[in-house]
Amino acid sequence: MRSIRLRAPAKINLHLRVGPPAADGFHPLLTWMVTLGLADTLTLTTMDRQFDRRERVTLTCDDPSLPCDATNLVVRAGQALADALPNTSDLCQVSAALVKRIPMGAGLGGGSSDGASALKGLNHLWSTSLSGQALAEISARLGSDLPFFFHGDSSVCTGRGEVVRPVPAPIAKWAMLVLPKIHMPTPAVYKQFDQMGLGDSDRLTNEPDWGAWARMPARDLLPRLVNDLEAPAFAINAELGRLRDDVERMFGQPVRMSGSGSSLFTLYDGQELSIDAAERVVARLGEKALAVEVAPDFRGDANTLSTEGAPRSS
Repeated sequence: MRSIRLRAPAKINLHLRVGPPAADGFHPLLTWMVTLGLADTLTLTTMDRQFDRRERVTLTCDDPSLPCDATNLVVRAGQALADALPNTSDLCQVSAALVKRIPMGAGLGGGSSDGASALKGLNHLWSTSLSGQALAEISARLGSDLPFFFHGDSSVCTGRGEVVRPVPAPIAKWAMLVLPKIHMPTPAVYKQFDQMGLGDSDRLTNEPDWGAWARMPARDLLPRLVNDLEAPAFAINAELGRLRDDVERMFGQPVRMSGSGSSLFTLYDGQELSIDAAERVVARLGEKALAVEVAPDFRGDANTLSTEGAPRSS
């Protein structure tokens, strides 16, 4: 029996431009995404028995509201990897245990990160030796956000999100996250986006100088950041829009939404400022808020990739 434990970090969309839907119904994107110092933990353990192809990975989670069946990206990732292999006769079943810390329906990519981590861990446990790029290509079949998690802590994503290009991480290293108890369904936000006629292809071709943006302090970077999904999200849920306005007035600086919502964020150059901001949101607005590092370096973290037990004999 072998086990591997992986950290599955959240992400935020610092900048998100969305074009009109293509012929296949998907919306082309231009987005700058970064990981955060907020993460789920996924533990994968090999089992001393074999099952059919539909039961390669079984999942449990400490959050009872999270589906653990074949709709979960961790389970789907296991099936997608098995389907991509020429020979699966010697693959053992893997039991996955997920500890959730990233809120669902918040635009923080928790499910996508869990699925990407599952692919990385299974690639190791099953000794499939696929490259990161090969895993990213498999992940793109599961969702638009997954490929990002194979390309570092700061990247620009285009296409449907599957074309990933690493860029420098911002020097504004701290974010204050506001996590309201509002679940924003992504399909509904995009439907509202289309109904409002907000898609503009020109926004996707005029890329900023990402390196210059990364070198800007928070006060200079924040006014440049845009999320095209804010207007439709706030049209669906006016309470979320009012909360964003309240937080902006409280701190006198721009506050953005991540992805299709509902999480909100603003940036700071230092940790103490972000901690103070989070405490003020909790005290004054009664909303959950966290100070989190932007694009943290997990490489020295033992929880990033740890294994127990001896390798299986061939």
